[in-house]
Amino acid sequence: MAQTEFPNLASGKSIVWAIALIVFGFLAIALPLATSLGVVLIVAWLIIFSGGFQFIHAFQSKGIGSTLWKLLVAVLYLVFGIYFLLHPLLGVASFTLALAIFFVAEGVMDLVAYFQNLNAGGSGWILLNGVVTLLLGVLVWKQWPFSSLWLIGTLVGISMIMTGTTRLMISIAARQVRS
Repeated sequence: MAQTEFPNLASGKSIVWAIALIVFGFLAIALPLATSLGVVLIVAWLIIFSGGFQFIHAFQSKGIGSTLWKLLVAVLYLVFGIYFLLHPLLGVASFTLALAIFFVAEGVMDLVAYFQNLNAGGSGWILLNGVVTLLLGVLVWKQWPFSSLWLIGTLVGISMIMTGTTRLMISIAARQVRS
């Protein structure tokens, strides 16, 4: 990192932003369902906007087959986005189930990677990550749809706390380097 970047990291704004992330992270954990609903609504709007861009792009395509296919994709984006917007609790349940499936798949792939790299340095970490991720996926899946009430909001909150803490520690370290 260049020395010229330290003043930005060490600024009061950076520290305030870090503390805000930490506070909002704890708030997200305290209100996991509200946070989950907020995430679903934001994603729903992103899907709708993407569908709109897909629709516009369809008419810029060459050939009737390509145009029809892209129009179909645009309509699917718009339908799913609007559906999640109108039914956010079903969106939360769907996202949670998709996350459980993702964790299971990631855990299995990490276990495969571990067995393919038994002699590699640090392969034990791949095994640990695979086992923890697989267990997390199975736990979420077994608790679904009830895990939908807390999972996404809790994960977002943890991520915000970790990001805020990291930013705060880097800002403090940058201040020490600067002085």
